[in-house]
Amino acid sequence: MNMRNHWPVLPIVAGLASGLLTGCGTDSGDSGGKGSAVVMGMSDDVLATDPASGYDPGSWLLFNNVFQSLLSFPDGGTEPQPEAAKECSFQDTQTKVFSCTLQDGLKFSNGDSLTSEDVKFSFDRMLKINDDAGPAIMFPMLDKVETPDEKTVVFKLKVPDATFPSKIASGAGSIVDHRQYDADGLREDGEAVGSGPYKLDSFGEDEAVFSVNENYKGTAEVKNSGVTLKFFHGDQAALKKDLLDGKVDIAYRGLTASDIADVEQGDKDSGVKVVEGSSAEVQHLVFNVDDPVAGKLGVRQAIAHLIDRDALIRDVYEDTATPLYSIIPAGIAGHNTAFFDLYGARPSRAKAAAALEDEGITGKVKLTLWSTPSRYGPATDQELKAIAEQLNDSGLFDAEVQSVAYDRYEKDIAAGKYGVYVKGWVPDYPDADNFTAPFFGDGNVLSNNYTNTTITGTLIPRTAAQSDRASTDDDFAKLQDIVAEQLPVLPVWQAKQYAVVRDGVYGLEYCLDASTVFRFWDLSKS
Repeated sequence: MNMRNHWPVLPIVAGLASGLLTGCGTDSGDSGGKGSAVVMGMSDDVLATDPASGYDPGSWLLFNNVFQSLLSFPDGGTEPQPEAAKECSFQDTQTKVFSCTLQDGLKFSNGDSLTSEDVKFSFDRMLKINDDAGPAIMFPMLDKVETPDEKTVVFKLKVPDATFPSKIASGAGSIVDHRQYDADGLREDGEAVGSGPYKLDSFGEDEAVFSVNENYKGTAEVKNSGVTLKFFHGDQAALKKDLLDGKVDIAYRGLTASDIADVEQGDKDSGVKVVEGSSAEVQHLVFNVDDPVAGKLGVRQAIAHLIDRDALIRDVYEDTATPLYSIIPAGIAGHNTAFFDLYGARPSRAKAAAALEDEGITGKVKLTLWSTPSRYGPATDQELKAIAEQLNDSGLFDAEVQSVAYDRYEKDIAAGKYGVYVKGWVPDYPDADNFTAPFFGDGNVLSNNYTNTTITGTLIPRTAAQSDRASTDDDFAKLQDIVAEQLPVLPVWQAKQYAVVRDGVYGLEYCLDASTVFRFWDLSKS
């Protein structure tokens, strides 16, 4: 997901080609909402309430709580289980036909029945609208959706994809009411009708209010009576103040590294504490390979030899992240250390100078690093300035940083105006496929003009077809090695996931796991 390791990350959908995903015996969640309401603040915005559009962490937080998918990720787990579906399985050994049977008696929050017609409508609509800011990019393999009866949904795929169950278990698989949504256009009234554990009561500039959906039928057991989500629009200081003043119970996605460090090292009687969970959120420098400067391999190699990740983690992120040396993060099956193996962990001016000399460059390289202030974390500008300083201290670069608002940032990247820029990624589902296909497959999200036919023609299709995910390790290693050699991106860090909570608030450990699903229903407040 354009912008999520203490629990083990398990290979997804191993054996699903012949196996059957069935429910765990829970016919319905406890939607009584007997606990207190919870107030949560975050500096991210929710960019969409319509699942055909949103493809950002804030929007998916809303989707995962208001809408149901056929499958979902259980607490602490990375293998999908039935949710709106009673059972799902591949119907062939080639992983090209995936069928689900719906639970009985499903309803949307407005009382409308949920049938296979709504599932088909939701996927057909998402693909037809094909919004630039939406999740349709995740489903190039989907050919058509069939509904033999009102409880059966059959997905026909163009090519084998063993990760398809994980894709539809994410926010991209959200099911909407076909009576409430236009098949041809996005809903823009700030309302949402789903069948998830919560219903959206109101959505405004500064807050969204959620109450318990009494019609919900699924695996979630709701432990509160509702959630109010307050938006701080990048104002980390205001978020911290409201937390300490007791105006919010939870601060999620937005406190600076120094704020988190202050809480961890501060007064134990302050009434707040830090909860740490697992994370596969990553950040990369991206190189436009058509740029007259960054398009030169020697320039990219020099940057790779000069960047000091340890210093960035220490000085900018205060150990709230870890250095990343490949495009697939640690804790995800298939991870290797390709960039460490090629460029090492310690900066080398000599190797950087040699790379520039091989490129025929003798003077200082003039370079602009492009940033956006909050979308990829509150310290992004500070980080890019530190990287520019590292490059300039070598005497080989004359680098500066420019930071622009996110709307302009995305448009300029798409127009090819930037040579070096930053991208963060919160995974849609915890599999190596989600750290490779969106970046290097056809129609990728990086807009950096990089393509490699071995990756797109062989490695991505072959790994996607393997139902035994452990058998993909060799191919993912080859893919990572190619990327490290050709350097269309440079991995920088892998995040640790944090929330800061007031005393008496519980359940955060179930909201900060490798599935990237923030589960409102697990939160409770005494």
